[in-house]
Parts: sequence; C-alpha cells; structure tokens
Amino acid sequence: MSNKSVIRWTVSLAALCAASPLLAQEAQVSDEEQGITDIVVTAQRREESLQRAAVAVTAVTGADIAEAGITELVDLQKLVPALAVSPTGGTTSFFLRGVGTNSQNSFSENAVAFNFNGVYVARPSAPAGAFYDLARVEVVKGPQGTLYGRNATGGAINVIPRKPDLGKFGGEVRAEYGNYDSKKASAALNLPIGDSAALRVAGQVVDRDGFLTDGYNDEKGEGVRASFLIEPSADWSVLLVGDYFNQHGKGWGSVLLPSATLNAPDLNDHVGISSPAALAAIRNLAAGVFAPPFCGGFGGFVTSGCIDLPADTGFLDNKFYGLSATIEGDLGFGKLTLQPAWRKTDINFVTYLPGFRGEITEKAEQFSFEARFASDHDGPLNYVLGGFYFKEDQNALNFFRQGDLSTTRFTPNVNTESLAAFGQFTYKVTDALRLVAGGRYTKETKDQLTATVSGGRPGPVNPPLGAPFTGALDFEKFTWKAGIEFDAGPASLIYADVSTGFKSGGFFVAAPPENTFAPETLTAYTLGSKNRFFDNKLQVNVEAFYWDYTNQQITFVGGVRTANNIFAQGSRTENAGKSRIYGFEAEVRFQPSRNDRFDLNLQYLNGKYNSLRTANFSPTGAPVATGCTTLGSRLANPGVPGNNARFYDIDCSGKPAVNAPKWSLGLGYERGFDLSDSMRLLLGGRTSIESGRFLNPNYRPEERQGGFMMSDAYLTLEGDGGRWTLTGFINNIEDEEVIVRSGSRPILDFSVATLAPPRTYGIRMGYTF
Repeated sequence: MSNKSVIRWTVSLAALCAASPLLAQEAQVSDEEQGITDIVVTAQRREESLQRAAVAVTAVTGADIAEAGITELVDLQKLVPALAVSPTGGTTSFFLRGVGTNSQNSFSENAVAFNFNGVYVARPSAPAGAFYDLARVEVVKGPQGTLYGRNATGGAINVIPRKPDLGKFGGEVRAEYGNYDSKKASAALNLPIGDSAALRVAGQVVDRDGFLTDGYNDEKGEGVRASFLIEPSADWSVLLVGDYFNQHGKGWGSVLLPSATLNAPDLNDHVGISSPAALAAIRNLAAGVFAPPFCGGFGGFVTSGCIDLPADTGFLDNKFYGLSATIEGDLGFGKLTLQPAWRKTDINFVTYLPGFRGEITEKAEQFSFEARFASDHDGPLNYVLGGFYFKEDQNALNFFRQGDLSTTRFTPNVNTESLAAFGQFTYKVTDALRLVAGGRYTKETKDQLTATVSGGRPGPVNPPLGAPFTGALDFEKFTWKAGIEFDAGPASLIYADVSTGFKSGGFFVAAPPENTFAPETLTAYTLGSKNRFFDNKLQVNVEAFYWDYTNQQITFVGGVRTANNIFAQGSRTENAGKSRIYGFEAEVRFQPSRNDRFDLNLQYLNGKYNSLRTANFSPTGAPVATGCTTLGSRLANPGVPGNNARFYDIDCSGKPAVNAPKWSLGLGYERGFDLSDSMRLLLGGRTSIESGRFLNPNYRPEERQGGFMMSDAYLTLEGDGGRWTLTGFINNIEDEEVIVRSGSRPILDFSVATLAPPRTYGIRMGYTF
C-alpha cells in the first residue's frame, strides 16, 4: 500500500463523516446510559476533550490501567499498540511507530519524551514506579517539536497522577496475588483540609518472582507519592507533588536465541542466560572461537579463563525522587501556568542482559521550569505561549566486562542545559474552519567534564581509567507546526498538519574527537479525522501519516577509540540512518449499551531505511554476523603487534524500520450482567495480533520477532454499586514467547533476547471508600 493510497483512504472516510450529518450527534460528557464518556486530555497543553484534540493521541484512563494490573511501563504496550517498550538492563527504551532509541548506557536519551505530572524526565532509568493512582496516561504520536520540544522526535508519553479532591474524604485499596508468587498492593487516601485545600497520599508495593529459571525478569519495588492542593480563590490553585520509588530485585534478564552456531535451550522453557543449560551452550560455542594472543596465542581458542560467563548475581538498587509545583491562575483573558520541578536518580545495578556483565552507578539531578499562558476561547484567535528551562548534572561510572577478551570502563560526566521559547496559535476563519501555526526555538548546550574511557585487556579486575578529557557541544534548532482543522459535523473533526521535531546530539563512550553525534530530525505529514455516531455510541478515529526521518541516531556495539589511541569495543551512537515511515491507524469504540463495549485498534506501518550504514567492530578480526550487506573490512589498529581487530563496513539500506511491525491489531470486548440493583458481573477480554518485526539494526534473522497473538481475559464481580470489586484474570493465555528486546554478545557472536511476561494469572481485589 502506497502513502498516497493511505491518504486517499483517510480522505474518503473523512468525507463519509462529513456527508452523513444525520449519523453524527453532538458529542458531550455523558453518563453510561448515553454512550461513550469523554476523556479530557492535556496533550496540547490545555484541557480539551480527546475528540476535539486535533492530534494523534491514545488516552488510557487510570481505571483501565488499574483493571489491567499495569505496574510498569513495559505492560502499557498491551493497551497502546503503536507503542513498543524495550527494557535494557536498568533502563527503558521507547518506540512509537518505529521511532525510538535503544538505550544502552548512561549517555543514552530516549527519542520519545517521558513526562510525569507534566514534568519532562530525562533519564531512561527514571520512568520506574509511576503506575499507580493515576488519572490517565496519554501517548502522543509524532514529533512534538512545538509544545513539548526536547527529545520528542517520535512523540511523548504523559503519565498524569490523580489530584487531591477538595472537600472530600475517601480513598481506595487494591491488592493482587498471582502465580510467580506475585504480590501487588496499592492504596490512596484523600484528606480534605478545610474548604480550600486537600492532601492525597498514595503508595504501592510490588513483589514478584522472576519469569526466567535464573530468577531474572522479576519486579520488586516500593513507592509513595504525596500531593497537596490548595485553591485560595476561585481563580488560583497550587499543586505540590512529591514522589519516591525504591527499585530492587534482580531486574530484567535474557535468554539465548537459537542459531546455526549456538545450540540454545528452547525458548518455551524460559531458561535464563546464567542457568546451567545456557552456560553449557556458551562454553561449547567459545571452545571453537579463535582467540587473540593473550587468550592462548595465535591459532588458540577462547577458554573459560579468557571470557566472563553470565551469572545470577545481577541486581537493582535504584532510587528515584521528585518534587514539583504547578501554579495556575485565571487572569481573565487566559490561564497562566508555572511549573518548577526537581528530580533525582541514584542508580546502582549489575546486569547480564546483553550477554555479559555490565555495572552502572549513576547520580543525576535535573531542574526544570516551564511557564505557559493559554488564552481563553472567546475570540477568533487562541494561543499557547511559553518558555522552558532545563538543567541536568549527571555523574556516572559504566563498566562492561566480557573477560580478558574485551572490557570498557568509562565515566559519563555531562552537564546539560536547554532553553526554549514556544507558541502555538489557532485562528478561527469560520465557525467550522481553523488554521493552526506554531514554532519553538531551542538552544541547548552539553558539557562533558573530566570524562575518562579505557578498554582492551583489563588485568585482574578493572582496567585503569585513561587520561581525562573534556568536550562541549552547542545546538540551536527551530521546529514548527502548521495545520488546518475543520468541523465536518457536530461530532466530526478533520485535521491535517505538517510538524517537525528534533532530538539533540551528544556524546558516546570514546576519546575525542570521535565521541560525538549530531541531532536527528523528523518531519511528519498528517491527515486525520475524529468522529462520534449513533447518539454517541460509536467512536471512529483515523489518521494517515508520512514521516521523513533524517540524521537518525543509531546506537550499536562498535569500535571506540580509547585514551591510548587503540580501538576497543563499546557502545557507539552515529548519525547513520535516513528513513521514511508511512501508514495509518484506526481506533474504534462501540458501546451500544451500558453492558456492551467493543474496542478495535488497527495500525498499518511501512517503515524503510533509505540509508543505513555502520562500521561494525570485531576485536578478534573474525567476520561480524549480520543480516545486511558486508561491503569490506579494514584493520582497526594497524601497526599494533598481535592486534587483529577489524572494522567491517555494513550496509543495511532498504531494510525495514526497527520495532515497526507492518500490522498491529488490538481487539477488546466487555460484557456486563446486572445481578441485582447493587451487584454486577463483568466478563471481558482483549487480544493483540502483530506481524513480525526486527528489534535492532543488525537484522540477524534469529533476532527477529515473528508474528504473534497474545490474549488476556478477566471476570470481575462488582458490589455495592462498584464500591468493591473482585477480579480473576489470566494474561497471555497462549503463553506466547514474545521478544521485546534482542542483541548480540560481541566476539563470541551469539544472540540474546528479553521476553515479555509468559502466561500469568491471579486474583485482584479493590475497595473504594
């Protein structure tokens, strides 16, 4: 299907909406008997109905998140098919419609912005512990270069906690128990303080054993959040939010992927990489791999004394802190919002997820301040104007050890400062037609302070750090949006726009001058329509899009220059890619009665790298396994005795975009049965069906997730008018082994993968008072 066909399809559907005014009824906030209830979102930095927001956004209510038992970000993709979440050791990578970043170390930043309570969160490790007592989660698709700005090339994820309720005493308690000895509990208490203030305190405890045989893929943590709201007058309010999360346990692990050279355990057995069967397979492979001189001399083979094997000693010891204030004032002609915020991450973890040992300690502290003014809705011109300041100080030590074959130890010490001014204007040409224009100017600096890097043969324990080096980067960028909105009927909106976004450049682990990369940019062309039909019972939202992605930042394991001018192995980020992505998405909800609800989400995605070339690194000189074309090779360290390291030039042009399944389908149905005036039974299920996709830009066939179907089902008994609930659930009924991340351990050249949760089941209880 061509992009022109996709656009024609969407135009035809939009025209149908406009030509059928008798079907479309006035959308309004309604009770359950009247059909679909509106969701109020803030995706465009002002409160508006989801159906009136001319932007591609999927909104999931806090109630839906709680009912689905979602406690970590990786589970959210079950409810948002356009989103792919990849856990990477102690960090998390996001992809929206094939745009994202594989976060591999402390230099990483995501290409999809994560915002908690309206505050941008920079560290890929920091989204942990946010999924409890929520109002909603908004997933905004496409570049958000005007209203969000920093590192929102692919979109934004907005997690919005519940606010305190004035004048109301109440709360809720939720508990869950399931297989893998899964114990989850959360509670919230709302306390009124006079007529103009209220305090809400919420907490969560999660304790679940690992899904893998070596104990990895567990979930353990404790969180608490306190929110204080005061409204001294009808025009002003102040919301203070503080949060803390303690993350521990073993963390995410990996399994071996079978290949022609590796006799790996069956994926169905969930054998962790440090289990005896997996270690035996690695030893057998290593016995046939040629080694450099210090591992047995020329012609020798890798021995167990020369490589480090994965172990079950991985752990998480991460702490996250946050404070923010949201000050809002009605000035009569618009609303002023001021939002200062501070966040801190203190992480310490050991992971074997990439197939070898990684030790990361990091302290990062960020401060941000955003000021916005949103005009009222009375005049023909409405606008949002604002300014944004962000500062982050990061100090880390990363040590990746494969054994005497290769180690890399480096100290990311980066200070980042970003300033932006933005505005978006909407002009009403007629009662039904509006023009939209917006822009954002961003100036960003990154200073690398006394960073060091070393690599190669390590010695007994750790390699000594090399000589310190510094660096400074400056970026300036103007991003913009232009569009049109048309009310085709009382409950039908058609919109079209062109928008741009960018992700700033930065540093990666290497000695200068070969340790930097430039910003990436994305231009998106969008045509969409949002509609309600049949007395507010049917909702149909469709969108077609074409994205042009240039200077794409690709992160992979390659050759990095150390302080002693020798190339070793490490994580590189290069502007290696240029791609185009097009497709369409349809979200449909049909609620013919209070007791029936049907949901459908269909996405077609056609992503291709027009250009993607990298120089893969082999410390031993052996060819690098790849699904792409090898153009040639060259010595990496000529003149160094006994060093056979080589660069292999790889061309992956024409390959599909990473984490971009061509077809994604989500289906859901819920049926209610009234047992009495106060008791109700709900029976529901949902299923996700996806076509195959590659998960990293090396395109090895064993690292591809094939097409799959994964389904959940639940049975809920509601009593006392919904005040208490009792739910039995089963997730991943098919017990499908779905890969959410894959990669290769270098030198030994075997593939590893991280799996989505297997079949889980249990009972969930809730009580509201």
